[in-house]
Amino acid sequence: MRSGALRIGVDGRAFASPAGGVRRYVSELYREILELPAVEVVAIGAPDNAPLPAGMQRRAARAFPTNLGWMAMSLPLAFRGAGLDVFHAPAYSAPLWGVHPQVVTIHDVSYERRPEWNAYRNDPLRRRFYRASALAADRIVTDSTFSRDEIHAAYGIPSDRIDVIPLAAASVFTPGACDPAALPPGVTQPYALHVGDLHVRRNLSTALDAILRLRSLRNSPTHQFTNSPIVLVCAGIDRGVGPALAAQARAAGDAAALALTGPVDEHALLNLYRGAAMLLYPSRYEGFGLPILEAMQCGVPVAGSRSASIPELIGDAGVLVGELDVDGWTRAIVSLSTDAAHADAMRARGLARAATFSWARTARETVEAFRRAVRA
Repeated sequence: MRSGALRIGVDGRAFASPAGGVRRYVSELYREILELPAVEVVAIGAPDNAPLPAGMQRRAARAFPTNLGWMAMSLPLAFRGAGLDVFHAPAYSAPLWGVHPQVVTIHDVSYERRPEWNAYRNDPLRRRFYRASALAADRIVTDSTFSRDEIHAAYGIPSDRIDVIPLAAASVFTPGACDPAALPPGVTQPYALHVGDLHVRRNLSTALDAILRLRSLRNSPTHQFTNSPIVLVCAGIDRGVGPALAAQARAAGDAAALALTGPVDEHALLNLYRGAAMLLYPSRYEGFGLPILEAMQCGVPVAGSRSASIPELIGDAGVLVGELDVDGWTRAIVSLSTDAAHADAMRARGLARAATFSWARTARETVEAFRRAVRA
């Protein structure tokens, strides 16, 4: 071991998590952390096929059944004798005993603050586990000031124990020409894009209402905003709202107004961004909103709701709209479709805004949070 190096343990299962957002978070974060001086990282219990960043060490852990068994037995036992200075639980749940100091990443607490919008609303055991993990942590890392305040409100944890560390878009997301052949089947331009799992809280019915309204008026002399009717393309796993959105479009007599691609690979996603007229992000609750940064970094104009963390992320680099204001969303879509100067200004501001976020910064600030936990 290098003299004076900070030895960080991390839950190695995260590198093979079924949740794509968790995998991206730990992969991007630890790739940059391992570039920092005087740092060593040990992935505890990482599956053999988990793609770990170069330079990361592995430490085996006995696999007890269920996530609770992993947190209650596997990680505490593996932590002993590992010579670690700090442990990082990168996705909500953490060891409940024997592992200190530890830092837990909590991206949002929608399951506590707005359970009616969350898939875990009928899973009280999971919610109690998340609460216990948060309360057991020596420090918490989260993505936005909004989420810090929500964590404080949900669990009573003092704000000075919560570090706000923004995320960043991956370097693959850059401006460029769209390859139409790389778009998912059924997607043709022009389209407004939404990226992310289809949850109730994402409020996609409001964006679809605005798209349907514009398409119904496209033949009016005063509403010829585009040569072709714009489509709402939603890329992500359907968490139960897809059928209702499709029914909404059919009820308006315009099923072609909506395209649901399901999950897409990174190459298709990059081309979806590059080919989009705009990104629409009408979410009512968001801990960060990474697709907003990805779109900005690709030079795509963004319209987002005036809710949760979204104004904090967008700043003055996009159009902010009331979450349920269909008229406002309609105006935003028209302005980004027809006013070239306005759209170009939003592209330029978005690119500049996205450049202020980086995984290198996220890594530096996360290691500082680890050091604060060690000092405390």
